[in-house]
Amino acid sequence: MADRPPYGAYAVLMAAFAGGLAGAGALARALDRDPYEHTPLDLTALALATFKAARTLTDDEVTSFIREPFVEGTAHDGKEDPRATGGMRQAIGELVTCSRCAGTWVAAGLGATQIVAPRFGRLITWTLGAAGLNDFLQAAFAALANKSNEIEQRAGQ
Repeated sequence: MADRPPYGAYAVLMAAFAGGLAGAGALARALDRDPYEHTPLDLTALALATFKAARTLTDDEVTSFIREPFVEGTAHDGKEDPRATGGMRQAIGELVTCSRCAGTWVAAGLGATQIVAPRFGRLITWTLGAAGLNDFLQAAFAALANKSNEIEQRAGQ
């Protein structure tokens, strides 16, 4: 990492984030789109969708081409370090290698999409949400199968 964090680049990214939300709000107003009242189920779907999209962006090989310009070496498996340039490349590298950081942007994008283009927003949110829930179910199944195998091995000894 550079000696001093790239505060100027951070400020530009934060301005882009706030500006994007403000722009989405203005567009929704111009299109006369009022956000409908979300339920706890909608929040759950949004949370799962945010989890899935953020993890895909920051960790999956399929999105390594997005991370590649902003990380040291070659992007491959999501364990990359951001470039230590001290500028915008470093700041973006920090964003695309941090699932919590990327998750904030993903949540804002999905939320804005649900207001500006409600059908598409719900479709993408619920699709990613189902994929996120699938990740948890697959992990739970693998943990149960491993525990079952462990018990069987102990019983056979």
